[in-house]
Amino acid sequence: MATFTLPKNSRITGKGRAHKAENAQRVRRFKVYRWNPESGENPRYDTFEIDLDQCGPMVLDALIKIKNEIDPTLTFRRSCREGICGSCSMNLNGRNGLACTTAMEDLKGEIRITPLPHMEVVKDLVPDFTQFYAQYASIRPWLQTVSPPPGGKERLQSPEQRAQLDGLYECILCACCSASCPSYWWNSDKYLGPAILLQAYRWLADSRDEMTGERLDDLEDPFRLYRCHTIMNCATACPKGLNPAKAIAETKKLLAERTA
Repeated sequence: MATFTLPKNSRITGKGRAHKAENAQRVRRFKVYRWNPESGENPRYDTFEIDLDQCGPMVLDALIKIKNEIDPTLTFRRSCREGICGSCSMNLNGRNGLACTTAMEDLKGEIRITPLPHMEVVKDLVPDFTQFYAQYASIRPWLQTVSPPPGGKERLQSPEQRAQLDGLYECILCACCSASCPSYWWNSDKYLGPAILLQAYRWLADSRDEMTGERLDDLEDPFRLYRCHTIMNCATACPKGLNPAKAIAETKKLLAERTA
C-alpha cells in the first residue's frame, strides 16, 4: 500500500495564538489556519472569539471583524459579499463554500476555517489560482465563430437555445468544486477539473459557437476530461447549486456520438 506524507514545512505544528472576547455575552469561537511564507515557520491554527452581538451573521463578517479589530495580518480574499465574485471561497468546517453566503448559525460548534484543500497556499486563507486560471484560459472561454454576424448584427438565439445555457453560465469560478474533487487533487496538472469542464461545456452548448469540433478535439484526452469518475463531490460543493458532473457527462456523450 502506498504511503503519503506531508512535507515537513506544511505540517501544522506551529504554536497557535488565542484571542479572547472580553465581556461578551454571546461568543463564537473560530479556529483559523495561518501561514506566512516569509516567516519560515510551519502553519498554525489561531483561535479567535467573536462577540456575536457586535458582528454580522455571515462567516465573512467574522473574518472582516477579526482583520479590522483583532489581527490585521490575517489574509483572505473577498469582494462582492453577495456570492457573485467567488473570491471568498474557503473550507468551512470541512466543507468548501463561500464565506459571504455561509451563515455562522448553519455551522455547528467551533468554526474551523482553512484554505481550499489541495491547492498551493499564498498566505493564510489565500490559495494560488495560477494553474486554475491557466486551465480556464486553455479552453478559450469566449464565443468563436468563422461566419460573419448575420446582417452585421448580433447573433440571436431562440428562448429554447438560450435555455440550454441555464446551469452553466452561472459558474463564478470559485473553485469550490475542483478543490473537492479527488481526481483533481491527484491529477491537477493534467485533469482540467469540474469547474473548467463545466465552463468548457457552456461553449459546447452555445448554439452561436462554431468551433464545436475543435473544442471537442482539445478535450479528447485520457486526463483532461476522462479523469472524472462521477463521484458527485463537485455538485455537493457548488455554492451556486450547479452540477458540473452532468456537464462533464454531456461532453463525454458528444464525443461518443461523433465517433459512433
